[in-house]
Amino acid sequence: MTAIDERFAELRRANRPALMPYLCAGFPDAATFRSLLRAAADAGSDLVEIGVPFSDPIADGPAIQHASHEALVAGATPDRALAWSRDLAGPAKVVMTYANVVLARGAAAFFRRASAAGFSGAIIPDLTPEAARRHVNGASGLDLIPMIAPTTTPARMRTLVKGRGGFVYLVSVAGVTGARRDLPAGLEAFVQRVKRETPRPVCVGFGIATTAHAAAVGRYADGVIVGSALVRIIREAGKRHAARNVGIFLGRMRRALDASRR
Repeated sequence: MTAIDERFAELRRANRPALMPYLCAGFPDAATFRSLLRAAADAGSDLVEIGVPFSDPIADGPAIQHASHEALVAGATPDRALAWSRDLAGPAKVVMTYANVVLARGAAAFFRRASAAGFSGAIIPDLTPEAARRHVNGASGLDLIPMIAPTTTPARMRTLVKGRGGFVYLVSVAGVTGARRDLPAGLEAFVQRVKRETPRPVCVGFGIATTAHAAAVGRYADGVIVGSALVRIIREAGKRHAARNVGIFLGRMRRALDASRR
């Protein structure tokens, strides 16, 4: 059982949805990134998705693309990203990156390094689960996190969510990451369809931007993932106030999620 499994078991017993912020390693710089990790933990995050910067992040919208580019310019590398994340205590850690980053270093070696840095799961949007599973399960014991989109066929969905461990990342809309004003129509029904096919927790990402979004989704999903909204807050706050403002925002989202189950 990984730290992810343990955390969701605790949340299930407490009838609480998970809060999972996404932070790009090294954005806006290494020191601020570390302070953002501490702020996320202090605000009550259950898991943290940590992005390893890549030059062509095809699943990400403009906000995270720009954050990834700035992190690379500031000196972020895969090894540094993992090292900067090592000391995060409390939340379970999930590494997110792309196939080129993983394969360039040797997939088994990359996943072993991630496991040694305390990561419990991996999201690789452009590496097929079949290919990733050969490396992840054999090399490191990381949970491989499948992504299910509105365009995923029912047959493919059943294949992707097979097995146990980790969680399912439900992509709320077709397209790339990014904050949106409204939740898509039919999201609850989509979540319920996926939940009928798997015992894994189902967490919703892409477009979660407000406490109202979190409260709505927390009523029927097992967790929410927020990323682009945090990039915006970091930019607006500047390095000096980024951790404080992100902590305030995540604290409000934590309270909204908890209230959604009362």
